[in-house]
Amino acid sequence: MTQYEKALAFQALHQRPQPFAIPNPWDVGTARILTAIGFEALATTSAGLAFSLGRRDAEGALSRDETLANAGAIAAATALPVSADLENGFGDAPQTVAETIRLAAAAGLVGGSIEDATGRSDQPLYDIGHAVERIAAAVEAARSLDFPFTLVARAENFLHGRPDLDDTIRRLQAYQAAGADVLFAPGLPDAEAIRQLCAALDKPVNVVMGRKGTHFTLPQLGELGVRRVSLGSSLSRAALGGFIRAAREIARDGSFGFIDEAPDFAEVSAYMAPRAD
Repeated sequence: MTQYEKALAFQALHQRPQPFAIPNPWDVGTARILTAIGFEALATTSAGLAFSLGRRDAEGALSRDETLANAGAIAAATALPVSADLENGFGDAPQTVAETIRLAAAAGLVGGSIEDATGRSDQPLYDIGHAVERIAAAVEAARSLDFPFTLVARAENFLHGRPDLDDTIRRLQAYQAAGADVLFAPGLPDAEAIRQLCAALDKPVNVVMGRKGTHFTLPQLGELGVRRVSLGSSLSRAALGGFIRAAREIARDGSFGFIDEAPDFAEVSAYMAPRAD
């Protein structure tokens, strides 16, 4: 599909009555596997990429160039629509956020998220007025493209020590009014918070499944009003969990039982691209 066709397909996924899952690969290999398994769209993960580079996930851990190179490689490796975790747009100024959106489109992406976290401990969230200006600039950049770029606006309250649902809703309502296509508040504590947030908004809502003990199903989330379910770093952490368990078994017991649960070489190889002649 062309980028324009991918963008239209991605838009359509958000308009369906039932929610869809959008898993998060962190490299080309995991993108190929998720594509082959049958998902309909992919989204990148800043944490998954940071972990693969041996870094802690935090604002500033990844540069814009690194993020877009990774996202562009994933987009080029799959026929699926790909959206990117663009963190806070890699700068405070609305103009910087707008430039990030244009660069994301040039990298082959058809969507991306912008969060309202500053990366500074003294002021973890942007003032709402400035946050709205940043989303408005991102929307303007998205609308200037020759395809419908799906812009996700994120309210980061619950990840940055401000578990205030009312303020989270106010922020997302303001981002909605500024033109964001999808709204997202990671870290919501329970089903009732998800329900209240979805009921207060008129645009599709994304939630992330990444906390232990949250065992919602897609149908259950749909009943709460959710339209899109991402995984964040969950698949990356699951993969690293298997790696850590195997390594500990070898170091602790001198045994290799983990091999019985690992996919065989042929299965993994079949997901990957053949050598180009």
